[in-house]
Amino acid sequence: MTQKPDIQTEARNRKVRMVAYPGVHHLDVIGPLEILATTQFFIGDADLPYDLKIVAAQAGPVKASSGLTITAETSFTDVIKTDDKIDTLMVAGGHGSSSQLKNPKLLEFMQTMAPRARRIVSICTGALILAEAGLLKDKRASTHWFWCPIMENEYPDVTVDHEAIYVRDGNVWSSAGVTSGMDLALALVEMDWGHKIALEVARFSVMYMMRPGGQSQFSAHLVAQRAEDPAINDALSFILENPADPLTVTSLAARAMMSERTFARRFKDETGVTPAAYVETARVQAARVILETTDHTIDQVALETGFQSAERMRRAFHRHVGISAGEYRDRFRMTADPGARPRAGPS
Repeated sequence: MTQKPDIQTEARNRKVRMVAYPGVHHLDVIGPLEILATTQFFIGDADLPYDLKIVAAQAGPVKASSGLTITAETSFTDVIKTDDKIDTLMVAGGHGSSSQLKNPKLLEFMQTMAPRARRIVSICTGALILAEAGLLKDKRASTHWFWCPIMENEYPDVTVDHEAIYVRDGNVWSSAGVTSGMDLALALVEMDWGHKIALEVARFSVMYMMRPGGQSQFSAHLVAQRAEDPAINDALSFILENPADPLTVTSLAARAMMSERTFARRFKDETGVTPAAYVETARVQAARVILETTDHTIDQVALETGFQSAERMRRAFHRHVGISAGEYRDRFRMTADPGARPRAGPS
């Protein structure tokens, strides 16, 4: 049994309000908004799919961390007065977010508008602003990898996912920042308009479709990109492409034409992890994607990703993600109804 999709293709001009402030990261603001704006080319209607506005303490220019200026069309006060209901409340990240944690006007704005929003979204360190405003209490969230331990220490009532490029918990979404904010925006488009429209938007934007939120900030793919030894690089690629294979040190060493001891040593030197640890990371990564994007049973996913049994996969998920594979699907499957609670039952 799966949770129902939340596609709402009849709605038009959904109010999206993106919070900016001095020192905001320019791409955290513009990237997600451009993805949402691009949807208009593919819905076959003259009406805009989203009513996009940048909001700040005061309407007017806002200097980003890059030195470029972003123009806020409206102010916190005006939005509170005029927008009784909005579709999506977004807050960007950036170097200036640290000072904004002490900005009572911004925090009051987030606390006032959150109950009026269908969903709440943070990009990068915008998650810290959500946490400071009390909007992430008892929720799972992601932010830029550098800030994950800081957020975990400062906000113990938030479960910080150190790996995911974006996380959804109920109606609250958070992302790791910059390009992952665009991945999150594509997921919003898919929720609102369906997979076909999201695919068109991704293709138009020359983006890989679709990076599920479960893909890691420190993915096995990134580890593979830094290997210089051709034989180890080949082994890394083989693991990523064939997670269901046995992938023992014996078989991988034979493929690399090395002794097991030499292979294990060179592998650790190149990647910083043992072959077994890398294989498990790659399998968890592959499983997270399948869990988010398909209806395959837990047992099927375990077989497809080389774990062989649901119990082995459950233990691996607890080591890497902190929850079981079943719990992961309940929380983060992309088509889940944001108001739904996790299903009870075995993981």
